[in-house]
Amino acid sequence: MRAQGAVLDTLRPGVKESWQRSLQHHPNPDDARPALVFGDGDLQAYRASHPLASIMPVIQRLLVEPGRESGLLVAVGDQLGRLLWVDGDPELRRRAEGMMFLPGADWSENSIGTSAPGTALVTGRSVQIAGAEHFSVQVHPWSCTAVPVHDPDSGAVLGVVDITGKEEAVAVHTLALVQATVAAAQAQLHVERLQVRAPRRPRAPAASPRPSLYQDSLQILGTDSAVLCVGGSRQQLSPRHSELMALLALHPRGLTAEELAVLAYPEQSSVGTVRAEMLRLRKLLARETPAGADMVPQSRPYRLPRELMVDAGQVRSCLERGAHRLALNIYRGEVLPHSQAPGITELRRSLSSVLREAVLADAGIETLLQYLRLPEAADDGEAWRLALQLLPARSPRRAGVVAGLQRIEQDLA
Repeated sequence: MRAQGAVLDTLRPGVKESWQRSLQHHPNPDDARPALVFGDGDLQAYRASHPLASIMPVIQRLLVEPGRESGLLVAVGDQLGRLLWVDGDPELRRRAEGMMFLPGADWSENSIGTSAPGTALVTGRSVQIAGAEHFSVQVHPWSCTAVPVHDPDSGAVLGVVDITGKEEAVAVHTLALVQATVAAAQAQLHVERLQVRAPRRPRAPAASPRPSLYQDSLQILGTDSAVLCVGGSRQQLSPRHSELMALLALHPRGLTAEELAVLAYPEQSSVGTVRAEMLRLRKLLARETPAGADMVPQSRPYRLPRELMVDAGQVRSCLERGAHRLALNIYRGEVLPHSQAPGITELRRSLSSVLREAVLADAGIETLLQYLRLPEAADDGEAWRLALQLLPARSPRRAGVVAGLQRIEQDLA
């Protein structure tokens, strides 16, 4: 094992923080290896349904085709760091496959450690990683530049675009090129969505199905009125309907009326009350949101006709995979903060608790300071004291942390 302390001291601040996160997953960097998480069949189906598929022609035209003759690889990964497409110089592709840099492989930070695709997703910013800055020794001969792709409507991270190769892969002009390509791709996705929303004359069906432009989602973090996004339409739900949709989305196999009554109502409630509320919800979705008609809950048991991406579920999945920083980037506050529904209060308590424990165990100062900006961390004395302990003695940010601790002490007094 390499002398980790000596290595960390030579790294740039952002790269050093990434290494510290990576060491939580792999105490020995030499053991970090990407896992192959998609077989060919599963990969093809997942790629076809992902919103990134619709912008691949832009990436192909602006990055892949010019890069074939310049000794560069272009990789596109999803929001969890799993590579979906890898293209470019044929000889370079063959060599990259030796380190599992290929479609279907997991290149997130918790899988391979510091690399441009994984670190860009964790930080939400453009990243360049050169040679030995990579956490895994097998990636040291390579350099890479990566830029996150954001949903033009919600701002959520859809995935990442990466350039991998030799020294030219981290040139200043390479970063500018990838950023410009991502901006063009996001603009193209926005235009396509506007075209989908606009009323059009009937026409013959396309010869082949188009890739999905959206990931249907339910946003329940940091708000009492959930936002349902289906097929490009956004609808804000009432607090009660927010609870019901959240419970159904988080129980894809369905819930009986009796189970839903227990999870949704803090007081003992009849099955008839649940059925009446579900009837109102179904009518609302069918009537007020054209695209929402595709998400009308079915009955016996109550269940959604297809999967919804729930932001709270994303956070929980990231925490289970050890992607603490990515979880914190998604987390916008507690689950439906004022809901008294038993199923929601339990989810809110457990998610907040697991996130807090992960952040404090991570002990990275940037992650911790980001956590302290959450309302639920305002009175967390232990977290504020840990931040003060981790900050260098001359850091200008210590003043804000000291002020936070003084406020907590005054409130307690």
